[in-house]
Amino acid sequence: MAKSGKKTTIKDLFEKVGLRGLKINAGFAEIQFDLDNTNRNAAFDMYVELITRISTQRLEDGQEKGALDSLFKLFRETRAIIKHHGRDAIHFTKIAVIILNQVVRPFTSKWHARFEELGKSAVQSEEFRKDLKEVQNKMRKYTSLLADMAGVEDITDLENVDI
Repeated sequence: MAKSGKKTTIKDLFEKVGLRGLKINAGFAEIQFDLDNTNRNAAFDMYVELITRISTQRLEDGQEKGALDSLFKLFRETRAIIKHHGRDAIHFTKIAVIILNQVVRPFTSKWHARFEELGKSAVQSEEFRKDLKEVQNKMRKYTSLLADMAGVEDITDLENVDI
């Protein structure tokens, strides 16, 4: 886990959890920073939002519109977390903005345009679920990164374990 006082880079954090294919300025990705309590707390708050949403959890039948709405609300929740923790959580903010703009936004943009048809067509539902799984895979990696930043155990896949 990332500890306060240990320098890391955004590139290191993304590579550690397998978040690849995102467009990040090379100089920006290599900047070293300490994970202070403000960034760790912001990461924890976002982690909680993600592990309790469809962004990382299984979608039940017929809930496509609710799933889309939940993902769309991540923009509002992320903004609230950034505002709450302020400018001292700049490292968290940079990572969160990358994920919103490069993972969540393309998905929500595509599917908001098709919102009215969603759930009416088996083909649309199948395509939505395929796209959602791709986003969920990236978001699970993001939650792992956030857990690491926050210094907590990642329980994203806790319900997928048989006991």
